[in-house]
This record gives sequence, C-alpha cells and structure tokens, in this order.
Amino acid sequence: MSRRSIFLVLAVLALYGAHQDFWFRDLARPLVFGFLPIGLVYHVVLCLAITGLMWVLVRYAWPVELERTVADRTRSSEERS
Repeated sequence: MSRRSIFLVLAVLALYGAHQDFWFRDLARPLVFGFLPIGLVYHVVLCLAITGLMWVLVRYAWPVELERTVADRTRSSEERS
C-alpha cells in the first residue's frame, strides 16, 4: 500500500471519527457569531472538510480502470450503430 493510500484511509477514518459528535451533542451554547449554535457550526465545518476530502479522493484515488471500461463500452456501442 502506498503512502498516499495510507494517508487517504487515515483521513477518511479521522473524518468518520469526527462525525461521531459526542462533545457538542447536548450544547446549545456558546453561540458563534451571536446566533449559530456551536453544534451547527461544527457540522458545517465538518461538511466542508468532507467535501474537500471527497474531491481529493476523486482526484487522486479514482480507479482509472472504471473510466477505461466505460469508454470502451461506449466506443463499441457507437461502432455497432
């Protein structure tokens, strides 16, 4: 397993662990910006981090073989028509 793969697996596990929000679960205070509960802000930041990780996963860990298979099928179906 390459270092990149190990890093990506650890990043997924870390964000999965961070999703198990037990530290802000029962708190309505403190309010961030004076009106947002801390738990909501935590989940917004978590969603942004997960979105970034998904982008990295698609960019660097997407199996190229899947793309080749789809391209081959598309090309062969176009040749038949």
